[in-house]
Amino acid sequence: MNFDEELMPRQLPVDDWDTTEDFDPSVPPRTPQEYLKRVQIEASRCPEVVVAVIDPRKLKSNQTVNISPSLEDEEGWKKFCLGEKLYLNSSPVTNEIDNPGIDYVQVGFPPLLSIVSRMSQPTVFNILEYLIIWFGDKKLYPELGRWLYALLACIEKPLLPEAHSLIRQLARRCSEIRAKLENPEDGELSALNLLICLVARYFQQCDLADND
Repeated sequence: MNFDEELMPRQLPVDDWDTTEDFDPSVPPRTPQEYLKRVQIEASRCPEVVVAVIDPRKLKSNQTVNISPSLEDEEGWKKFCLGEKLYLNSSPVTNEIDNPGIDYVQVGFPPLLSIVSRMSQPTVFNILEYLIIWFGDKKLYPELGRWLYALLACIEKPLLPEAHSLIRQLARRCSEIRAKLENPEDGELSALNLLICLVARYFQQCDLADND
């Protein structure tokens, strides 16, 4: 367990993996475990500190710099999480996660612990609502899936009413998409199953669970 995890225990524990081993990002994950492994590997390749080029002449004295949007900025948070390319074009971003010169404005910021651990519960609920709204007529892109999982992991129990409503909306949307998948080998299936399982089992929304 590292220092960050001691400060912020995992709400949804995940086994540790060797993130240095080879993996092919073009091959869809076959199980929820492989999906989570993929998230860890991709997150480990992203720097935890993002340096912005700022003109000091344009800053006022005692002014703080915050790269994240304001709480009420729905469009800003969608771009922050998904990246402008995906948010504006609704098309997947490929092969840019391995680029050391990655532009996070274009491809989105990953849900690193250094980001989500500082979020209050109202912030978590707002961002989750923004992403569920965007998810309403889209597929479950990897960028979206990572953030949905991370936000679920940040929700505290017992559930507040607003959290209860949001996670049920999410599970229903995942079920709708899953029902339309024609190929049982579709890489999106494992991620959809994982989110449905978390809502139904971990958050005890048993009426949304799959029949055994």
